[in-house]
This record gives sequence, structure tokens and C-alpha cells, in this order.
Amino acid sequence: MKTNAARLLDELKVPFELRGYAVDPEDLSAESVAAKVGLPAEQVFKTLVVRGDRNGVCLAVVPGNAELNLKALAKLTGDRKSEMVSLKEVLPLTGYIRGGVTALACRKEYPVYIDETAILFDVIAVSAGVRGTQILLDPNDYIRSLKATEGDISIPKAS
Repeated sequence: MKTNAARLLDELKVPFELRGYAVDPEDLSAESVAAKVGLPAEQVFKTLVVRGDRNGVCLAVVPGNAELNLKALAKLTGDRKSEMVSLKEVLPLTGYIRGGVTALACRKEYPVYIDETAILFDVIAVSAGVRGTQILLDPNDYIRSLKATEGDISIPKAS
């Protein structure tokens, strides 16, 4: 099944692979998705919807085994502070549901910030815009396609 995100990559002539997995609505964690698509969690990137106090909504893309560092993101975006948007705002802002959010073919073009560790890999996985499908692609192609800004925006997950 081609998603809007996959169609966008086709239009941009970006090579990618779609990889499906069984969805467990009780566990939408990136670690769970990573195990199902056969990649380490640090190669599966989750897209988070964030609002800054000066520049508004942006998307933060961080490794599945990490958490977003809101202070580092605010510094990168030029905001004084940033906070996650509420879950009820995610669908109206992006057109995607939790567990299926992607920066590719979002309802509106938001600035995208990606953790700098993405370029350490030949391939990263991001949501294809639906639960149960990941897009595997070269991180440089992803960054170029979205005009994303790289930065040190993640911290290790608290155990």
C-alpha cells in the first residue's frame, strides 16, 4: 500500500523501502516497532509534534531509544521554550494519528529538526504515515527531502 509519504518520495525520486509490521495498539513504542522491522531502536526514528513559544509548531525526529531534549530543540529553533503538543492536537495539525506521524507529506509544511545521530547510519526507518508501515531510506535523502535541520536534540531515555 502506497501512503502519501511514499508517494512524495516517489515524486522526489528518492529510493526507499516500505516495511510492514503487525500493530499492537497497546504498544506503539519505537522500540517495539524496531524489533518488528528488524532494526536496532537507534535506527528507527520517531516524529514528535512540538510547539515553541516564538516560532510555533515544528516536528522533531529522534531515535527510538531516546527522548527529545526540549531545551536543546528550543535553542535550535530560536524559541525560549518548547513543549510537546497535546495528543488531541496531533491529528488536526499533521493529518496523522499517534503511531503514524511522519514529517513526509504532513498536512502542513512544518520546520523539521532531526537528531544528528541519523547520519551515522546507511539507512533509517521513519513512519510511512500509517501504523504498521515504516519507510526505510538513506538519512541524507530524508534530510534533503524535508530541508531538515540537524542538531543534538535527543537524550538517553530515562530507565
